Amino acid sequence: MKLPKAHCPRCSRPIAARPVPGRISKGRLWRHDDTGVLRIPGEPLVSCPGSLEMIEMPLPARQLELDVSELPCADVVDDEMTAALF
Repeated sequence: MKLPKAHCPRCSRPIAARPVPGRISKGRLWRHDDTGVLRIPGEPLVSCPGSLEMIEMPLPARQLELDVSELPCADVVDDEMTAALF
């Protein structure tokens, strides 16, 4: 599943956002590294303070749109082919 991207309120990078169950318009950002912190081997990872923060989802409850003109059988008008799409 491809997740929508939202800008982190702390580092303003586009980060994938997952929806929160029961709240269509809200989501949480995936964990991501802070841009200004260097990774030191053997030291603990430091995430951006905006990781896992509650945000407004960019496009809540948007249905996937399918362009049927690009399908290989777009020029075929047949009830059997139409039923295969559903």
